[in-house]
Amino acid sequence: MKDTKRITYGRTSVYNLNYHLIWGTKYRNKVLKGHVEEVLKQSLYDIASKYGFTIAHMEIGKDDHIHLLVSTPPKLSVTNIMRWLKGISAWHLFRECPELQTSYWKKQGRHLWS
Repeated sequence: MKDTKRITYGRTSVYNLNYHLIWGTKYRNKVLKGHVEEVLKQSLYDIASKYGFTIAHMEIGKDDHIHLLVSTPPKLSVTNIMRWLKGISAWHLFRECPELQTSYWKKQGRHLWS
């Protein structure tokens, strides 16, 4: 009997690969609240659907770091997943949330995530 909720069956493989990813904002600024939080969550779900993995659970803690439980096929590396999540989400947030300019004042070379 196949347990399709926990295990994924491919043509040549069976897997259940989950990662708990945690990262925080630069200088631990408490900016992940309100409009920024909504844009961030939507951006992360869009990135996951684009690159072929799923976010099983997402939690923002104390407005300065984020926890994700990511389910992924074995062909995707954790390094690439983190690069996509942090890079694309920072680009979206700086573009759509002008309130971040007060916490991250540099115009060039801005970094949202530590």
